[in-house]
Amino acid sequence: MTDANAAGEILTAQHVMEYPYRRSLGPVLSAFFTGLRDRTILGARTRDGRVLVPPAEYDPETGEATGDLVEVGPAGTVTSWAWVHEPRDVHPLDRPFAFALVRLDGADSALLHTVVVDDKAGMRTGMRVEPRWRDETEGRIQDIECFVPEAGVA
Repeated sequence: MTDANAAGEILTAQHVMEYPYRRSLGPVLSAFFTGLRDRTILGARTRDGRVLVPPAEYDPETGEATGDLVEVGPAGTVTSWAWVHEPRDVHPLDRPFAFALVRLDGADSALLHTVVVDDKAGMRTGMRVEPRWRDETEGRIQDIECFVPEAGVA
């Protein structure tokens, strides 16, 4: 197979790979997003007592349905992070930030979100953070603008 036609011209074709889809939320995620609209973060309790955030309808370890939704956080602890020096247009923030896993108080799993500090030196595993809520909330994960260092914690 050749990539040139008989005249010697290179043939090209533009291709965009994407996986667009829509997902219905169901009762668990609907409650989670309604909670975010009301500035509350909910997790799902598993049969063995663990709390999953974000909540899932089924325990990923056992496949059993989860139970009650419980309020967690809003503050938590950074368990892992990666620094973004130069955000791109597709990033949620237009300044340097960290993508971080935050284990909210009362949760047994971590939520992936953004953390804003003055610079990379201000970011560390184990730091305490709290959400900065948008002025107007709509029931989306973006209702939490980002996480910031917990007030009064250096």
